[in-house]
Amino acid sequence: MECGSSHYAAAPRLSPTTTSGAPHRQAVAPEPRRGADPPVPQALFPKGLSLRAGPVPVPLQLLIPSINVSSAVLGVGVTPGDVMDAPEGPVHDPVWQEAFWYRGSAIPGVVSTALIAGHINGPRGTSGVFGGIDRLKPGDIIIVRDTRRRLDVRFAVTNSMSFTLDQTTQPDVLKRIYGVGPVAGTTPQRAADNRAHLTLITCAGNFNTGLGTHDHRLAVFATRVA
Repeated sequence: MECGSSHYAAAPRLSPTTTSGAPHRQAVAPEPRRGADPPVPQALFPKGLSLRAGPVPVPLQLLIPSINVSSAVLGVGVTPGDVMDAPEGPVHDPVWQEAFWYRGSAIPGVVSTALIAGHINGPRGTSGVFGGIDRLKPGDIIIVRDTRRRLDVRFAVTNSMSFTLDQTTQPDVLKRIYGVGPVAGTTPQRAADNRAHLTLITCAGNFNTGLGTHDHRLAVFATRVA
């Protein structure tokens, strides 16, 4: 069974501060420190695009050599239910093999946190793009490529964590996944450690037919190395 769009593994519900307080904000790069930060992809979607707008193609490619992932990327926002969007489609739709960059998180490579999600599986039990991220181990390389400039932003896995659905509603867990900023309803903020972080997230655990989703979320955390 696939994750289920309204309870997607890569879409922990945003905090009340985000959903009912400050408005959702699109990704804006934190102020760079002149001469210190490495190059990053430029704007990935049209200026003024609402975070509540549907998915849009973005000029990124996700490469994870150790598990043979080479995926196009969609930029996604939030659904009317205030969770990160997770597009679905028929069994042969390419969406099951595409990754989803959350437009409310940082641009990958910026000194902040970028979030990329993907389906663990699709209809009829077919494997999704993130069906193998549970095999990632510390040191494995994740590449986010800007296809316009052939700029490769390289991350190394630091660790992985599994969270229950209840845990993904807790502010400290949400901050770990999304980084500082999006959970509070602001734009992404510069990381306190002055490093660029990446979170990959997908479904995990057992499929709960009552909820229409899996009962855990698997997050893989990585830090930029080049």
